[in-house]
Amino acid sequence: MSIELPAHGLKLQARIQTASAKIGIIGMGYVGLPLAVAFGEAGCPVLALDSDAEKVEALNAGRSYIKHVQNDRIAPLVEAGRLGATADLERLAEADVILICVPTPLTRHLEPDLEYVEATTKAIAKTLRKGQLVILESTTYPGTTREVMQPILESTGLTAGSDFFLAYSPEREDPGNPSFSTTQIPKVVGADDLVSADLALAVYRHIVPQTVAVSSAATAEAVKITENVFRAVNIALVNELKLIFTAMDIDVWEVIDAAKSKPFGFMPFYPGPGLGGHCIPIDPFYLTWKAREYNQHTRFIELAGQINADMPAHVVRVLADTLDARSGRGLRGARVLMMGVAYKKNVDDIRESPALRLMEMIEARGATADFFDPHVTQINGTREHPTLNYRSTVPWEAVKDGRYDAVLIATDHDGIDYAELVASAALVVDTRNACGRAGVVSDKIVRA
Repeated sequence: MSIELPAHGLKLQARIQTASAKIGIIGMGYVGLPLAVAFGEAGCPVLALDSDAEKVEALNAGRSYIKHVQNDRIAPLVEAGRLGATADLERLAEADVILICVPTPLTRHLEPDLEYVEATTKAIAKTLRKGQLVILESTTYPGTTREVMQPILESTGLTAGSDFFLAYSPEREDPGNPSFSTTQIPKVVGADDLVSADLALAVYRHIVPQTVAVSSAATAEAVKITENVFRAVNIALVNELKLIFTAMDIDVWEVIDAAKSKPFGFMPFYPGPGLGGHCIPIDPFYLTWKAREYNQHTRFIELAGQINADMPAHVVRVLADTLDARSGRGLRGARVLMMGVAYKKNVDDIRESPALRLMEMIEARGATADFFDPHVTQINGTREHPTLNYRSTVPWEAVKDGRYDAVLIATDHDGIDYAELVASAALVVDTRNACGRAGVVSDKIVRA
């Protein structure tokens, strides 16, 4: 089926096809920065926009502030003039394609907070012109692109699908995963008109091996929600199995490792101290909130959320009970070392990390909590955990000198000498089976 494009649409299409369309990306975090680098390396001119002056300065100097995006990928793009950064949103007028990669957190009442999406869309509207393509990548509930963004953009007098173009393509970043970088993950794209969909698909074909077109923006939004609900529910399942099997004196990690030998009908998920990262702890509640509008209930999803939310309390109970059984002192007055505060192994991202909640809970019980993390030098910018801001990692020497009553492994980073850790510690509470996978066996180790 041929698509009729207006003159400004034809011009944009030609610029996209020749990689001369300027790609403006708003939000230079864990999603936006890898995208900017990917488009720059594909030969597209990129305008990186962020309100953080330090990020803008770093990018223009060719420096990265995210561990898994190296300087040697950014500097050549800056030197070649294919990547420039700014905090000036009025420069959005220069962009032919605008990608939105801003946070979508939850409120205290577990409802969607679209403050950043709305503010960004209003900023785009101020300079919106015919022939621009706007794509939302931030994870959100089905209907956001059409119900929230489109009215703001059309308040300019321009019409989506004819004057400007609007689409949704969910981010699928997995920071620290060497097997699946930005350019190796298929891109789902949805729009409410064929012209916008076709143009958005053409944009992403520059950087990914496969694009997956769906019938609407809401469908694409639902794809992302489904992916993360799937993970949240399955993690809740293995967390519950961990509690059951532990009571039966059965090793849940051994069970999972044996079960995954089945070549069909099983996918391994692993228990932990709670959910972390910007997506999995948050996205299911976006769907829960939206479902109420349609008088639908998300009982299964909410139960999974409750199970995962309860895991930090379970870990603290195990820690307190073990300390009490071995020393008779419990947590009050104890010195505890948190091993890892990143939300997942081998990254420097602390967003929604269960380790932060664990530290607060431990200190609320009268203990002190330090942390060691080779990827996180300091805890910064956590709105939910202000008492932890500006705390710095202790050196490895402090880990080894035996000053702590207990070490709690919250993040199973590679590169840690777990044998040395266990040898130096009085007690190790391992929530990730890090010691077991390292082949370290000791009666000092307790799994939680």
